[in-house]
Amino acid sequence: MKIQFSKDDKARFIRFAIVGSIGAVIDFGVFNLLTHVLHLTAVISSVISFVCAVCSNFLWNRYWTYPDSRSKHVAHQLVQFLLISLIGLAIRTPLFAFLERALGTFFSNNPLPLPVTPTFIGHNLALAIAILVIMLWNFFANRYWTYADVQSATK
Repeated sequence: MKIQFSKDDKARFIRFAIVGSIGAVIDFGVFNLLTHVLHLTAVISSVISFVCAVCSNFLWNRYWTYPDSRSKHVAHQLVQFLLISLIGLAIRTPLFAFLERALGTFFSNNPLPLPVTPTFIGHNLALAIAILVIMLWNFFANRYWTYADVQSATK
């Protein structure tokens, strides 16, 4: 199967990235609320914040990034989107746990002169890296499965 990245797909990727940015704000906001205000563990907070971001991302992608994707019922697309997101979560959680520990240790041993704790820096940097990795997975998996009914122009 030859994957073509058309002009339309480039525009969709930009919209997808904007939606992902909105999701990232939700992800970081919920994550920091849960870890630093409600004192839940970082990994549990990461899973909950991910679910919140996925809900937002599905709605924005369904109605803005892929408005021409209507041959599948919304429930069918939601299930596909959720399955891809669950695979993303399965990739993200151990990646985040590893990075959170490594970066937390690194910043504890090499503190920066910032008004935030090394733990805060480690948590948020680990989350940022995990979000970027999963954004690529999510875009390609959703484009070629969830929203496969969208036609691409060849140029």
